Amino acid sequence: MQVALRNIVFLFLMLKQLTLLTAALSKNSSLLNSSRAMSTMTDKFKLPQKYKGSEYTVWAEFIDLALKYKPLNLGQGFPDFAAPAHVTKNLAEVAQSDEPLLQQYTRGYGHLRLVNVLSKIYSPLIGREIDPKTEFITTAGAYEALYSAILGHTNFGDEVILIEPFFDCYEPMVTAAGGKSVFVPLRPTKTNGTIMSSDWKLDPVELEKAFNEKTKIFLLNTPHNPVGKVFSKDELEMIAGLCKKWNVLVISDEVYEWMVYEPFKHIRIATLPDMWERTITIGSAGKTFSVTGWKTGWAYGPAHLIHNLQVVHQNNLNSINTPTQEAIARSLEEEVARRDSPDCYLVSLARELRGKRDFMAKFMTEIGMVPTIPEGGYFMMVDWTPLASKVGLAEESDKYRDYKYAKWMSKNNKLQGIPPSAFYSEEHKHLGENHIRYCFIKKDETLQKASDILKTWASSK
Repeated sequence: MQVALRNIVFLFLMLKQLTLLTAALSKNSSLLNSSRAMSTMTDKFKLPQKYKGSEYTVWAEFIDLALKYKPLNLGQGFPDFAAPAHVTKNLAEVAQSDEPLLQQYTRGYGHLRLVNVLSKIYSPLIGREIDPKTEFITTAGAYEALYSAILGHTNFGDEVILIEPFFDCYEPMVTAAGGKSVFVPLRPTKTNGTIMSSDWKLDPVELEKAFNEKTKIFLLNTPHNPVGKVFSKDELEMIAGLCKKWNVLVISDEVYEWMVYEPFKHIRIATLPDMWERTITIGSAGKTFSVTGWKTGWAYGPAHLIHNLQVVHQNNLNSINTPTQEAIARSLEEEVARRDSPDCYLVSLARELRGKRDFMAKFMTEIGMVPTIPEGGYFMMVDWTPLASKVGLAEESDKYRDYKYAKWMSKNNKLQGIPPSAFYSEEHKHLGENHIRYCFIKKDETLQKASDILKTWASSK
């Protein structure tokens, strides 16, 4: 009887264990199936290949670094001083206007008041009447104008020539459009003494080899970021000749057009013989009025080229901020009215920035660094390697030396610049490693602090 009872208990326990084991196997199977399903979903919804390599930009990386270490920021290209009073006043008045349509959608291809005044500004500069309705478009910053121009003219496999260093969004935009970037670097022709941005030059043979029957677009940036080069007429004629020979479109990024320092002159490539027909020129209210956060840009060119931007734009944003466009239009109208006055912001900004540029070049030279003095824009490329022995490069794990320098300085001396190897293709990143990009569109006291930081560091043992 006891044996039978023990057997029953044993069988009961075995059955219970079997039940628990079955439940565990079932749970594990469910987890396995769930894991497989999640893996399948993850694979299916990975970032598309066309955006690979641009997930984490230099801006995201260095903004995070700035938030953590709080350095004096000479990296990002924006002023730390107030915008012109009449510009912000116009926006406030538009925002409080009783005219209801100023708070609603505006014309998708450009707020009429804005494109009308843009036509008044650019028509005499280009030497032809530019139709405000068909030969202009306003966009969410020059950034969107660039993207619309590239996307609107690039078929799969088309080649786009980029001058290195280039603003880092250029290459990802070409890739996203299905194009292939072809890189031609500017190379410094001097390494000591006073180096001007005009001393960075294209190799004519190297440039000519970049063109072929697949070339669709030449992306020009003048005044240039980050070098500050203002391309000369001879250089532009060389580029124009090749573009005409190979039937290539020019997208000319001219957002720093009003920041050119005497005696240098900004020449618009669209004004050269037979170049209007194949040029899209891009401008920026953010750069023009020192209001980068307003994110308003524009492009102009022949109607059949601007049409392609309009198609991309209307399927992406349709229209941009109405009050901002109205405020920019009113502000530009005021500048047109005082165009010949020294108070015109289109003239006075360059005059103000020249002093800041010269001050930065002076203190960089005094500590032993070698600046490239820009002819336009508000960035300065500086060779930091004469002080390389004072930098703890081994403390940083980045691949490129300019990244190591930039991060070490941000952490240890609380001064931030941007590593320019970010503006080169993988093949040519070594060309940027000896430099750092600093921004000088800052308050005088900000630049003085930068000078003090660098001089204290450079004189330390």
